[in-house]
Amino acid sequence: MQRSRLGQFALASVAVLATTMSTSMATPAIAATDSDIPSFSEFHSQTFKDVDQQYVVNGDEPVATTGDLKTFYDSMVGSPKKTTENGLVVNTVGGADDKWSASQALDLTYCVSTKFGSQYTNVVNAMAAGAGQWEAASSRVEFTHLSANDSNCSVRNNAVLFSVEPTNTTQYIARAFFPSTADRQRNVLVNAGSLMNSGSWTPSNIMAHELGHALGFRHEHTRPEAGTCFEDNNWRPLTAYDSASIMHYPQCNGSSDDLSMTATDRQGIVALYGA
Repeated sequence: MQRSRLGQFALASVAVLATTMSTSMATPAIAATDSDIPSFSEFHSQTFKDVDQQYVVNGDEPVATTGDLKTFYDSMVGSPKKTTENGLVVNTVGGADDKWSASQALDLTYCVSTKFGSQYTNVVNAMAAGAGQWEAASSRVEFTHLSANDSNCSVRNNAVLFSVEPTNTTQYIARAFFPSTADRQRNVLVNAGSLMNSGSWTPSNIMAHELGHALGFRHEHTRPEAGTCFEDNNWRPLTAYDSASIMHYPQCNGSSDDLSMTATDRQGIVALYGA
C-alpha cells in the first residue's frame, strides 16, 4: 500500500517512543501531494540531534553523520515497497542481513552507567529483563552485564560491546543501535524517569524493544501491511506479519497496547540466529 511521503517524514523526524505512552497518540500527518515533501535542508534542520551528536530517526534509531542522514532522506523520497511480504523484519545493509556473527551473538557484553544515580538499579533490572526475553527465545544470543565497567561506562570503554547511558531528553524514552553501527557509537541511551513511568509499557518490554534493534530487528510497522508509518526499504522479512509485535508501535496501527513479545517475535529471532 502506498503511503504519503510526508507521513514518512513526520514519523522519521520525531520520536514516537515519546515520554507519554498511549495508544491514542496521534499518527503522522498525511500529505495530499508530493509537493509537501520537505527539502533535505528542511529535514536536516528539523531532525533531533542526540547528546552524542547522532541524529535520531524513526523514533529511536540513530544516524551517525549528515551524509548518513542524506542517504536516509534519499531512501525516504523513494517509493516504499508495494508488495506484501512475510516477516518480523531484519535490517539490511547493502542487501545483507544486519546481524551479529554467531560467536559475537553469544557475547553481547554491556555496562550500565552509575551516572543513572538513584535509578541505576532500575535500569540494570530493566536491561536484564529485556535481554532475558530474547535469550529465552533463542539459545544463540546472550547478553552479559559486565558490572565492573559501570563506573566507566561509555562508548570509549573497549571492555564492553556497548554502553547503557543516561539522557535527559524528552524526545524519547530510549534509543539503541544496529549491529552495523560503528563501535564508538554503540550505546543505548535511556531517560530513566520516563522508563519507569510509561503506563502499560513496562521497563522490561521497552528495553526488549530497544535490544531488538541491537540484534538487528527493524520496526514491524515499516511493512506494507501496517498501512502507515513506512520508514524505508532496507529490510528483509523473516516470519509472518505481526501487528502485535514488540517491534510494532501501537500508534502505527499496532494491535497491542503493552509492547509485549509475541510468539512470532520468538520465531523471528530463531529464523535469524537459530534456536
